[in-house]
Amino acid sequence: MARKPNYDFEKRQKEMQRKAKKDAKREERERRRSAGLPDEAGEPGEGGEDAEGGEGAEAVEGEGGATTPQ
Repeated sequence: MARKPNYDFEKRQKEMQRKAKKDAKREERERRRSAGLPDEAGEPGEGGEDAEGGEGAEAVEGEGGATTPQ
């Protein structure tokens, strides 16, 4: 008989990895700000909505530009 997977353990591990990544990004931003360097423009906001909205807007503009010359 096969053992049941421990989903709670996997979930905790993913949450810990996400938290560590978020903390590392926050520390990097603080380090850059204290050094007087600008924040990286390629990073999405904490909610991640900025990157998604920007990509969707570019795709729509690209489609509109392609139909105009024809």
